[in-house]
Amino acid sequence: MVVRELTGGIYFGQPRGIFTTETGEKRGLNTMVYTESEIERIGRVAFETARKRRGKLCSVDKANVLEVSQLWRDRMTKLAQEYPDVELTHLYVDNAAMQLVRAPKQFDTIVTSNLFGDILSDAAAMLTGSIGMLPSASLGASGPGLFEPVHGSAPDIAGQDKANPLAQILSAAMMLRYGLNQPQAADRVEKAVLQVLEQGDRTGDIMSPGMNLLGCRAIGDSLIKAVSQ
Repeated sequence: MVVRELTGGIYFGQPRGIFTTETGEKRGLNTMVYTESEIERIGRVAFETARKRRGKLCSVDKANVLEVSQLWRDRMTKLAQEYPDVELTHLYVDNAAMQLVRAPKQFDTIVTSNLFGDILSDAAAMLTGSIGMLPSASLGASGPGLFEPVHGSAPDIAGQDKANPLAQILSAAMMLRYGLNQPQAADRVEKAVLQVLEQGDRTGDIMSPGMNLLGCRAIGDSLIKAVSQ
């Protein structure tokens, strides 16, 4: 699970822009900035999320180079005192990228800034083999949030019964777990998805030799059967 801060960091920091220097040369500028309150806000989301999983949280930064990351690490470390049941570790972002490729199962929950999260979440996406498997959520300070698959609408395969519905189904499970605090219902949906995969049902994007190639509707029927058992 990658918990990515979405409203701050280098994407929104000021000053920013393309300027002309005194010598007439163009100069691009973006500012990576976080306040203590912004860090603590996303930190609490991450710690609470880790509590609902395996109780392990890895904070990813670049504190060996960036002052903004030094503040990030400092605030995450202090916040950890409020969550003694969660194990907090730290990684520099370059090492985190390598570790995701080398040994992804070592991670449970990752929390990181907007820029680093943008990159690492895409790298982690390919661990599943297809973006058709990936749920996501955009969470605010209150309310259930917006839960949706990471993929787009895929107009190139519209009406062809080829889409993988599992990311959408898993987004509903994520909504149940993290938005509506219904862990038992979330478990039931997630177990149904695992059952469908374990029995070899596949859409084209995750097809492999010896598996059952099904369309979107047929996979949906298998899920309905599995969740009803």
